[in-house]
Amino acid sequence: MNKPKTIMAALAFSAAAIAASPSLADDAMIRFFTGKTEATGKFAAVNGVKRTFDVKLRGHWNGKTLRLIEDFAYEDGVKNRKTWVMTKMRDGVYTGTREDVVGTTTIRVSGNTARFNYLVDVEEGPGENIVRFYDTLRFSTDGKSMKNTALVTKFGLPVAKVRVDFTK
Repeated sequence: MNKPKTIMAALAFSAAAIAASPSLADDAMIRFFTGKTEATGKFAAVNGVKRTFDVKLRGHWNGKTLRLIEDFAYEDGVKNRKTWVMTKMRDGVYTGTREDVVGTTTIRVSGNTARFNYLVDVEEGPGENIVRFYDTLRFSTDGKSMKNTALVTKFGLPVAKVRVDFTK
């Protein structure tokens, strides 16, 4: 057996496998949200409104799109479901949308951090109440947890903060 050819073949296989997989930056987000995840969160508005909630998530990655189903249960008994659909545009960049998001958002992943901002219509039914969320997701290096902090603004002024702690 010719060892240099075997080594070259192994290197070529490894390079092909790396090229077909998400980049290291993408990998943190995709790996974390694929499968089942749980979270607890707190919402606090400047007008004194506070809400806590639990979320159960199920994510499916098909190599191009991450579909993330979020089932929310609030402390007051209200439940709802939201589904993020995030499509990979290139390494580290996705577009995303959800039922209550106005238009789309661009998600930028760098290392263990993802950042994006988006408009949300917080009124259910007719009428509009549009606010902007500025999300920062920080994934732990062991891949077992993630913290999401979000600033919520209306007309450019801060109106609320959200913190969500996720675990695999």
